[in-house]
Amino acid sequence: MTITDLFLPFLREQGYDIRISGTLDVYTDATLLAATDLVVQCWSMGEITKEQSTGLAAAVRAGTGLAGWHGGIVDSFRGDVGYQLLTGGQFLMHPPGFSDHGVTLVKEHADHPVIAGLTDFRVHTEKYWMATDPLIDVLAVTEFEADEDRSRPVTMPAVWTRSWGAGRVFVSAIGHKPDDFDVPEVRTLTERGLLWASR
Repeated sequence: MTITDLFLPFLREQGYDIRISGTLDVYTDATLLAATDLVVQCWSMGEITKEQSTGLAAAVRAGTGLAGWHGGIVDSFRGDVGYQLLTGGQFLMHPPGFSDHGVTLVKEHADHPVIAGLTDFRVHTEKYWMATDPLIDVLAVTEFEADEDRSRPVTMPAVWTRSWGAGRVFVSAIGHKPDDFDVPEVRTLTERGLLWASR
């Protein structure tokens, strides 16, 4: 079972008809994308063609939602700056292995539908160091303490949303392994993020 499979029953319960594609060529089908309410991207690393990338970005700009978590959305297509602008962030590194760390919700966005009513929580998973776009709306953050590599503590975006034309984008850096979603807050904000991003 893939992590994507964890969310298929939820999406079906919400009334979505689901199509799963194992190729990025789906991003060149403008007619299909125009009829698609939500793209859930789960494609780590790899390469994307210019036609595929521009097709996806154009669809989101026209109103198709884009959502994903962890490496499936922000460790994808490192050579494509346009894709990184679309998602609003790019994974750069994580400390070795998994760590217990806190995720803090951003109080200024406490009423955002993705996190409303939730509280800060802890996870045991990878902690992503990101390069992010200043135009994203950061909903949750993690903290990196000062160490031999960092001269001062850093607050790092972990969950965010953004607008892209008429479309919406949801990103969560949390979700390397299935049991990350056993944390109720992680599961809830991810499900809400999928719905929020949808057309």
